[in-house]
Amino acid sequence: MDALLTAFVAALLGEWGDKTQLAVAVLAATTRRPAHVLAGLFLAALLSNVVAALAGVFIAGTITIRAMTLMVALALLFAGGSGLIRRKMPAPGAPRWPLVTAFILCLAAEMGDRTQFLTFALAGRFDSAPLAAAGATAGTLVACIPAALLGDKLATALPVRAIRYTVAALFLVAGFITAVNALQLT
Repeated sequence: MDALLTAFVAALLGEWGDKTQLAVAVLAATTRRPAHVLAGLFLAALLSNVVAALAGVFIAGTITIRAMTLMVALALLFAGGSGLIRRKMPAPGAPRWPLVTAFILCLAAEMGDRTQFLTFALAGRFDSAPLAAAGATAGTLVACIPAALLGDKLATALPVRAIRYTVAALFLVAGFITAVNALQLT
């Protein structure tokens, strides 16, 4: 259960102001079909998180718990650092098939993303691919629902930049604390 909750919170926080959320906002605004966009996002997030979680459990079986904890720390630090990078809204376009377009764009946005790294590390740390993948997928969806509903008004309705920087700071602090614990410097 720890893997489910931790992955959910990490993905929920990690997706705020991220390129996946921005892509969902633009697609929902241009297609006016937020349900199709969310369905494409769900399929992309599920595929991305299942692959990351399975890889994390596989790698965890080959390294020590201390190394796995250090990997979680590095994933948190990576998530914090990438949250400090400014994101711009993509240029709008009217795709013909919103579900397919959302799937492809969201899958591309999730590959190598901080949520994927966190899912990888958390699945390995808690030795639970299904729970980590489910939690990360649910967290991604919950973070992107406001983007789908608000569309291009997301940036004006919510303080996305402030949220992104706050989340980045939280990830950096959590990563530093986890790294200190992994290295047993306390």
